[in-house]
Amino acid sequence: MSLNPESKYPSRRAYVVKLRSDAEPGALAGRLENLVTGRQREFSSGEELLESLGADLATAADEQAIEGDSE
Repeated sequence: MSLNPESKYPSRRAYVVKLRSDAEPGALAGRLENLVTGRQREFSSGEELLESLGADLATAADEQAIEGDSE
């Protein structure tokens, strides 16, 4: 058996979701923060929360591609 050196759950993809005090099940609102980069994104709905996650993952993929090109 060989061990995979890459984590199934990398730290780069760790987030804190902070909900506003007035958030409700049908009206999510708050802030998403990436624990590694510190990037923060505000959201005012569940859809915006998912869009924020997707945008942060896309940004990370772009940065990783640029780092790979410079090596």
